[in-house]
Amino acid sequence: MAVHKIKAKDDKSAKPKRADKSPKPPKDAGNKPPQKNQKPTNIVKKQDKKTKKERKPLPTPLRIIFAPFIFIFKPFRIFGRYVHDSWLEIRQVRWPDRKLTVKMTIAVIVYVIIFAVIIALLDMLFSFLFNKLLGV
Repeated sequence: MAVHKIKAKDDKSAKPKRADKSPKPPKDAGNKPPQKNQKPTNIVKKQDKKTKKERKPLPTPLRIIFAPFIFIFKPFRIFGRYVHDSWLEIRQVRWPDRKLTVKMTIAVIVYVIIFAVIIALLDMLFSFLFNKLLGV
């Protein structure tokens, strides 16, 4: 049995990387006890979890004084968070180059022209039909 290292940021679909570069042992090797001077390969060391103790901030005199006015500042904090998150999203966008932008612009113009012609033809057809039906 081989020991695998799995990092926290690896996704579940990715294959785990092998800790040792040696070839895989045969399937029945996991049932045999380790020989002298050989370390068992199926032991995995557990990492110590470091826990942070969360402390609540003590009420300062300014917090006590401004607590009734928090509702005034809350919209500004929300708007600031919105601007910050929007900036982070914009930084992740893959912007097209000039050649692709020209191609997409031409495609949009062609589709607009095609649909404008279709709507104009349907308008003329319905106008003709209503004029014949009403006898104008």
